[in-house]
Amino acid sequence: MSPTEDLVRQWESEQEHLKKILEEEDTEAWQKSPDFSGLERVGGVDLSFIKGDDINACAQLVVLSYPDLEILYEDSQIVTLTAPYIAGFLAFRETPFLLEALKRLEKNKPELLPQVVFVDGNGLFHYREFGLACHLGVLSGLPCVGVAKNLLQVQGVNKGEEHQSQIAALQKGGDSFPLIAASGKVLGKALRSCDKSSKPVYVSIGHKISLDTAVHLTHSCCRYRVPEPIRQADSRSREYLRKHFPATDT
Repeated sequence: MSPTEDLVRQWESEQEHLKKILEEEDTEAWQKSPDFSGLERVGGVDLSFIKGDDINACAQLVVLSYPDLEILYEDSQIVTLTAPYIAGFLAFRETPFLLEALKRLEKNKPELLPQVVFVDGNGLFHYREFGLACHLGVLSGLPCVGVAKNLLQVQGVNKGEEHQSQIAALQKGGDSFPLIAASGKVLGKALRSCDKSSKPVYVSIGHKISLDTAVHLTHSCCRYRVPEPIRQADSRSREYLRKHFPATDT
């Protein structure tokens, strides 16, 4: 067996173990309120890479107030990724650094710890129904929502004509349709996140939240197409790279 095959088996086994702890329902009091009363802090995480370098990256955490979506906290850290990139196992490359950022916040300013974290990537909508948002959620113990900008063509979900016509039928911000696997299981939803953008985002459960709540919350955090916690994490990590590596293109 090659080292890569060995690693894949090890990671698959770890995913299966963590998946047993995954919670796909609302667990917090604020989630049960129509206007999310009691929710005050939403987090966003992202990793940005220097162009042409897939080893060094900026791991970014932001915490925003809710519902005003003002920045309360930000943490940018240059990190060196040691695990290889293997499709379907992105979490093993990225989660350790995002987890570290959350732990730093918990240690230094516990009162600003987010009550939910938006992850730039998929959760349940994944090859083995355990993407980055699930991985981070289970290991952090925090509710997480996966929001992907592009459709992962997986488990029978694809960009065919039917998918395109469903997108065309999304009339206004907040409209959505389910992403249904060949098995019949709903893995996530395509959401038209704001009136201004006709291109949807793909929302899935990360941990400790139901899909409907995840979709409703994502929509409520969108000023533009991408929900504000992820948009801010993405733009601030790119800005940090530009400042510290001015000769590079991010």
